Amino acid sequence: MTDPGWHEDAVIYTLDVKTFNDSNGDGWGDFQGLIEKLDYIDELGVDCLWLRPFYPSPLRDNGYDVAGYRDVDDRLGSLADFREFAEKAHERDIKVLTDLVFNHTSTDHEWFQKAREDPESKYHDYYLWTSHVDDAYNTVNIFPEYEDGVWTYDDVAGKHYFHQFYHHQPDLNVANPAVRDEMYDVLRFWLDQGADGFRIDAAHPMLQAKGHNGTTEGVWIFEEMKDVVRAEKDHAVLLAEADDQPDELDYYFADGNAFDLMFNFVLNAHMVYGLGVRDTWPLHRADEILPDISHVGQWANFLRNHDEWNLLKLPQEALEHAREHFGPEDGSSWIFGRGHRLRLADLLDGDHDRIAMAHSLLLSYPGTPVILSGDEIGIGSDLWLEERESVRTPMQWDDSENGGFSTADREDCYNPPMVGNEFSYEEINVAEQQGDPDSLLSQVQRIVETRQEHPVITDGDFHIAETGHKDVMVHRVDTDDTAFIFAHNFAGDYRESVLQWEVPDADTTKELGPGGYHVEDGGVTFLLDPYDYVWLHGDKSHWD
Repeated sequence: MTDPGWHEDAVIYTLDVKTFNDSNGDGWGDFQGLIEKLDYIDELGVDCLWLRPFYPSPLRDNGYDVAGYRDVDDRLGSLADFREFAEKAHERDIKVLTDLVFNHTSTDHEWFQKAREDPESKYHDYYLWTSHVDDAYNTVNIFPEYEDGVWTYDDVAGKHYFHQFYHHQPDLNVANPAVRDEMYDVLRFWLDQGADGFRIDAAHPMLQAKGHNGTTEGVWIFEEMKDVVRAEKDHAVLLAEADDQPDELDYYFADGNAFDLMFNFVLNAHMVYGLGVRDTWPLHRADEILPDISHVGQWANFLRNHDEWNLLKLPQEALEHAREHFGPEDGSSWIFGRGHRLRLADLLDGDHDRIAMAHSLLLSYPGTPVILSGDEIGIGSDLWLEERESVRTPMQWDDSENGGFSTADREDCYNPPMVGNEFSYEEINVAEQQGDPDSLLSQVQRIVETRQEHPVITDGDFHIAETGHKDVMVHRVDTDDTAFIFAHNFAGDYRESVLQWEVPDADTTKELGPGGYHVEDGGVTFLLDPYDYVWLHGDKSHWD
């Protein structure tokens, strides 16, 4: 029987099946290809996989434009392939989260096609329509560079339909009980197929004002979801993508009755910005503005995801600085007025020591860490690709054709493998780094292993120290019996930092990292070369 709290100690790895590994040479990653790479994922040390959408889709938005909720896109395999994958993942004690998009569907979905063709059908009320668009509720579209607004005219229905995302993604009417019943049946279906929980896409827009009258819904929708999944599997979890204002974030947990986990967009913007500009003040600010959710749920912390690096939670001055500081001078990486379509390696100058230190910082924070596939080897972005596809290039396994992702012609791959720069698969790949103890991959493996050895870090009390250096981050995590101190040097120069925290030498052990330290007169001094990090662990009963 699985512990319902398994997610609290988990390390999550996220990937897109269609860009991970192609087993049949058609240029598309598939579930059989993913099965072939489960040993790699297991060796990385993670214990949960979050799979991005793999459902039937016209793929105008990377699969987040779902055309069918109860099947696998046949280019990626079959339902039987998914079940085999889930079974083999579970054999390795790896849990499986799937991505579900309930805010909207594709216009290709049969629900929408029936809705537009017959205003008397039940499906018409699955969506939000108006015959008087000038009088209807209006707001800014989530993709302002590509959409003029949130209403689009459908010439078959003879009405406008509401969409917060692209015009080919009509919002579902989540206030309709029939729609919610459909959603809950989808949850049950995938749990029965082997899923252990779900990342709920666009949880914040699901509750936003919708339709002609701008009607809003409450968190009770997610409470109902929680009841449904826990009735099916008592260990099933819900992970929220809810990029709301900091003081609103605890709402989505509903006092522990809704989401179990929530992506920490606030920490993400501040942590990566701080790492990039070599300054710790953003981390101090994030600590100040984040709500305490310790009694209702847990953060899912991350460095990068498969979308743009969203900077809206930074102060305006820092956001403007980040727009100019990161990315090419021509501004080609800036998108949607809110972030860069770059990967972590781009943001940290491709420096593997910096990238390893960033992962150490991520995994030293309380919460559930989430690692984006490819970040563990330093894959970069391809700005020749449109929009956010720049950060969705295939996994780079070796230096053979297409980086070992596929035997298909390059032009037949879902997205072309990276070539012609410092991040190309000839330069950056798994095979080159495996077995090299100094490689980025090996460092990330050690960081994950150490985190897994100390699961109490997940929910300890968090404190940031004053180090005397703006580019040295030292924090402490206290649990009932133990204490940990973590030091990270953001600078490209040597730093020495003295702290007066009481740290008895005899009861202090170094758990991880290339950095040095010594204890004298009860205080601890960190000796940190460029981008060094160090984890210390001790018996709390002897620490002040």
